Amino acid sequence: MSFITKISSSKCVYIFLIFINFNTLIAQEITVTQDPKIEQLISEKRKVNSSITINSPFKIQIFNGSSEESKKILIQFKKDNKDYDATIVFSTPIYKVWIGNFKSRIEAERNLNLIKKKYPSAIIIKPNK
Repeated sequence: MSFITKISSSKCVYIFLIFINFNTLIAQEITVTQDPKIEQLISEKRKVNSSITINSPFKIQIFNGSSEESKKILIQFKKDNKDYDATIVFSTPIYKVWIGNFKSRIEAERNLNLIKKKYPSAIIIKPNK
């Protein structure tokens, strides 16, 4: 019978210790400081992303891959084609190079035929709003 009381008393001690640890966890206060520029950058990024997808229903994707490669492709494309808008879009974990602001699928397909000569893997996309 003394064995049972030892088990019961040890359970009580464990419960008491858990209760004390739980209270100390709740009582702790965490303060996070954030640079105000971060919120400004996030706001600017939201504006840019919203203007990309709302203004044009169709785009042409000429590349998807790493950050460095997408930057190279974008720079080269802008040198060769000054008439098109071009941007890099990040969609985890891939960077994509999107070009153009095409109002109709037919307009996008016409331009796709020209672009495929230099970028054979180019496809027409319709970004989500």
